[in-house]
Amino acid sequence: MTESESIAYDVVVLGAGPVGENVADRARAAGLSTAIVESELIGGECSYWACMPSKALLRPVLARADARRVPGLSQAVQGPLDVGAVLAHRDYFTSNWKDDGQVQWLDGIGADIYRGHGRLAGPRKVTVEGPDGERHVLTARHAVAVSTGTRAVVPDLPGIAEVKPWTSREATSAHAVPGRLVVVGGGVVGVEMATAWQAFGSKVTVLVRGKGLLPRMEPFAGEMVAEALTEAGADVRTGTSVEAVTREGTTVVVTTSAGDRIEADEILFATGRAPRTDDLGLETVGLEPGSWLSVDDSCRVTGSDWLYAVGDVNHRALLTHQGKYQARIAGAAIAARAAGVPLLETDPWGAHAATADHAAVPQVVFTDPEAASVGLSLAEAEQAGHRVRAVDVDLSSVAGAGLYGEGYRGRARMIVDLDTETLRGVTFVGPGVGEMLHSATIAVAGEVPVSRLWHAVPAYPTLSEVWLRLLEAYRDA
Repeated sequence: MTESESIAYDVVVLGAGPVGENVADRARAAGLSTAIVESELIGGECSYWACMPSKALLRPVLARADARRVPGLSQAVQGPLDVGAVLAHRDYFTSNWKDDGQVQWLDGIGADIYRGHGRLAGPRKVTVEGPDGERHVLTARHAVAVSTGTRAVVPDLPGIAEVKPWTSREATSAHAVPGRLVVVGGGVVGVEMATAWQAFGSKVTVLVRGKGLLPRMEPFAGEMVAEALTEAGADVRTGTSVEAVTREGTTVVVTTSAGDRIEADEILFATGRAPRTDDLGLETVGLEPGSWLSVDDSCRVTGSDWLYAVGDVNHRALLTHQGKYQARIAGAAIAARAAGVPLLETDPWGAHAATADHAAVPQVVFTDPEAASVGLSLAEAEQAGHRVRAVDVDLSSVAGAGLYGEGYRGRARMIVDLDTETLRGVTFVGPGVGEMLHSATIAVAGEVPVSRLWHAVPAYPTLSEVWLRLLEAYRDA
C-alpha cells in the first residue's frame, strides 16, 4: 500500500449520497475547497437502492390502481402489469447502478472525489483506503461532514445466515418476482415493498410485531393501508413476530410467535436502520463507533467546533428530503463560520438552523392508498403537552374525489393547537394525496393561523377542497 502526502481542503465530506453531495455543493458555492469520499456508488442509497428504484416500482402499481377506479378506463386495465417493463424502467431510474452522471455533476461543481473507505484519524483528519491500494490522507481546515447514512438492520435469529434474507436493497433491485414473499415489518419500507411485489404477482405475507402498520402515523393511516393490502390478496398479520427462519432447499420456512409455519421463496426484513458509523474512526475523536451522532441545529456534532453529522446519521429525521435540507443548513453554517461571521447576523431566513426537523417533517408513503403526513400526530402532540384538537374529514365527501372514480376512500386530519390556533400536524390518506402534502407543510412550518387559512381558497373541483371542509369542521365544532 502506498500513501500520499497529506492534502488540505477547507471541507471534507464523508459519504457521497444526496446529503453529502448537497453539503459539497453548498461548500463549493461559498468558494470553499471540498473533497468528498465514497466507498460505493456516488449518489448513495437513495439513488440506487431506496427512493428512486422503489418509487419507479410503485408508480405503475398506483397508476393502474387509480385507472381501475375510473369508469370508461377500468376495463382496459384489468390485466397484469408488464413486470419486465416495470423492472427495466426501474433499472433506467437507477442508471443501471452506474454513477457516471453523479460523478460528472460533482466534477462540475469542482469537488474532488476520493473513492474508497474513509475514516477519521483524529481532529480534522481523514484517511481514505482506495480500491487501488493507495492510502490518501486529507486534512480539513474548517470542517469534516459525516454523511454516511444508515444500513438495514437484520435481527439475530436462528438460521438467519443460511436464509440470506432480503433487505431494502434486494427488495428494490431484484430482477425476478418471488412466488411467495414474507415481509417482516410494518413501517414504510415494509408496506411499500408489500404493495409493489403483491402487484407483481407475489403472494405476500406481512408480519408485524406491533398493533398495526405505519406506527409513526395516525392509526387510521395504517388501518387503511392494511385493509387495502388485504383486499389486494396479501395476508397481513399484526401482533406477530418471527421466532426462527430456515431454508429447506429453495424454500424459506418461517416460524412465528403464534407457532405458525409459513413457507416462502424469499423473506424481506424491514425492521429498522442503524447508522453507518461503526468503522468510521469515531474513537479517534472521542466518540463511540456505531453510534448516532448528536448535533445542534446547524448539524454540528455536540462538543465539537469542526465535526458535522448530516442526514440519517444524526437520527433527527431519516428521510432523504430532510437530509438534503440539513445539508443546505450545514453547508451555509460551515461557510459562515469559515468566514468568521456570526451566524445570527447573516441569517435573515433562518438558513443556519434546521428547525423543520422538530416541527414540520413531511413524508409520503407510496402505497394504495397513499398516506401523507407532516408535523405531529394527535398522540405526539398530546404527549408533548400541547392543548390540541383533532379535526377529521372523510375525503370522499370532497367533489374532487369523484374524479378519481368509483369507491374513493380517504381521510384527512388536522391537529389544531387551541392556544395559538395554528396547525401542529396534518395527515391525508387516499389516492392522490401525496401532491397535497406541501400545502400542509407550508401551513405547519409557517405557523399559519387557521383564520388566515380560511382565505386560502382551494380550487374546485380538486382534492384540496378538503382544506375548506377541515376548517368548516373546526369552526363549527
